Amino acid sequence: MTERQPLQDPPESERVRPFADRERVRRKRQALELGVLDGHLGYFVRRLQVWIFQDFGRALASFDIRPAQFSVLVVIEANSGLSQADLAERLGIERARLVRLLDGLEKRGLIRRQPSPLDRRSHALVLTREGQKGLKRMKLLAAEHEANLAKRLGSEKREVLLAVLREFP
Repeated sequence: MTERQPLQDPPESERVRPFADRERVRRKRQALELGVLDGHLGYFVRRLQVWIFQDFGRALASFDIRPAQFSVLVVIEANSGLSQADLAERLGIERARLVRLLDGLEKRGLIRRQPSPLDRRSHALVLTREGQKGLKRMKLLAAEHEANLAKRLGSEKREVLLAVLREFP
């Protein structure tokens, strides 16, 4: 019977470095031209949105919350008792999609639909106690995400972007 030799790290020249290798290959590739996309604002806004959503997802991973869900919670907190129709209009979310989103938040115990005191045909949306506590923690993490974005963009550019984008519906 042969004795097992203790595992040893391979010499530096034989170590696998997947990230370093990928990075080296990426640098060797010829830069691709964007063509007319280089002048399309929509293309760059979408690229920024993808980065923002990915960073947001990482920042709030412990809550398993998406940006649309977070937005809904924040607006309900700021306007307790608002109707689903008003929420959908303010956030630009299709009503059918909003219903599914609210169903999920309600199942998680974060919001509650209650009869509207103003209109018996609609519901008033409120955060539950659990929703209030969770949102408080989520807002702290979202603030860290925003600080990360400001660091990437620079505070001045972030403020300019906010000012310009607030002008859109």
